[in-house]
Amino acid sequence: MQARVKWVENMSFIGQSASGHSVLMDGSPEAGGNNLGPRPMEMLLMGAGGCTSFDVMSILKKARANVDSCEVDITAERADSEPKVFTKIHLHFIIKGRDIRQELVERAIHLSATKYCSATIMLGKTADVTHDFEIIDSGADQASA
Repeated sequence: MQARVKWVENMSFIGQSASGHSVLMDGSPEAGGNNLGPRPMEMLLMGAGGCTSFDVMSILKKARANVDSCEVDITAERADSEPKVFTKIHLHFIIKGRDIRQELVERAIHLSATKYCSATIMLGKTADVTHDFEIIDSGADQASA
């Protein structure tokens, strides 16, 4: 895997992936940036959220779960001193669908956290990574209509 990051101006950078995609990263005005894009550490969290969501959805789809949506809200804490690594990361999954079994979601998240998600497993070397979830039954929406 390869990537390239190029400085644009001030504290703005373009990240380019080997797959041909680009993303702008920028610093806060206090750090000399223009606030034009996410911070690099925010990108790291979003990448971890994307990695684990990919796993969870893959597992749920293979189990033929009727998922309408999957979101993960991520909160994190960082060390007070340099290097300001993540010390705590919490991922809260919100799974919406019809007749989704709690055990299936628990299994999917567990497999991602312990076997498949390279990003969260790697971040777990410095941070306490925790997970929880909620299931919203979209079938209840249909029944009340």
